[in-house]
Amino acid sequence: MPLDVSPLFEPLHVKGHVFPNRVVMPPMATNRGVASPDGLDWYAEHAAGGVGLVIVEAVPVGRFGRDLSVESLSRLAHVVHAHGVPVVMQLFPMTDRRPFDWDAKPADLHPPQIRELLLDFETASRICAEAGFDGVEPHGAHGFLLNRFFSPKDNQRTDKFGGSPANRMRLGLEVAKAARRGVGEDRLLLYRHTPAQEGSYDLDESLRFAERLVKAGVDILDISPSSVKAPADLAAPFRQFGVPVIGVGLLDEVERALDALTQRRADLVAVGRGLIADPLWPRKVREGRLSEIVKCVRCDEKCYGNLNKGLPIECTQW
Repeated sequence: MPLDVSPLFEPLHVKGHVFPNRVVMPPMATNRGVASPDGLDWYAEHAAGGVGLVIVEAVPVGRFGRDLSVESLSRLAHVVHAHGVPVVMQLFPMTDRRPFDWDAKPADLHPPQIRELLLDFETASRICAEAGFDGVEPHGAHGFLLNRFFSPKDNQRTDKFGGSPANRMRLGLEVAKAARRGVGEDRLLLYRHTPAQEGSYDLDESLRFAERLVKAGVDILDISPSSVKAPADLAAPFRQFGVPVIGVGLLDEVERALDALTQRRADLVAVGRGLIADPLWPRKVREGRLSEIVKCVRCDEKCYGNLNKGLPIECTQW
């Protein structure tokens, strides 16, 4: 009996924006340059492949208004929109002013630098809106700066940005508010968060944070990573706040993606490396051509491997 994949292809309406289906292209660094010809081709190809939402790879907020302009970014928004797909830009808390870099720690930032960072988030979000993006997503996950501010293990500050859970939430909330000011009320605000870290914080603390993020204006919670117990299991508790939740974790396996949706653990499913291996994954699933999917074999050789070498990501299965 053919697999019923229809839950993957139900539209989702979020604040006037229509996602044609529930498959998300998550933010994945490509070493292609988001506004370069190669980058434009990359995102256009994936939009044409049938995803319901494209989240562009993390871009440092310090680049907006410098080497990334409304004009250059509007081309990126256009090539995605041309296929009827909404597009969101993920924003990374990094500028060209030291000490902001990929490995920045909470203790590195002085109050004036925090104020500059918030202004950069607001500016980046405004430029994305002016370029035609449907929204923005601050990157607050995976042990990077905003996640480190949230973590009691990493955040040893004694001012209003450290110590108590409320203080450790403060920077993430202020970033969300700055992004909302920049992007406006009509566009989407997502926030990516890691639900728990062993030896640092637990799920309950993240749920309290998520509740405050939603009150601050976040429209979609992007929860990453998941565990291997059940598809999108760590995303499920975040659905209680009444906004859509994106789940991740080996969801290029069609049965797992369907399980995440039908068991109501997530509202949207992110397919990462599977879309690197086969940009036509959504179209092939929708048309029942499962045997034709070029499958990711989890080797990490040409995706993570190339990324670490500074080369454009590829796939050994191409």
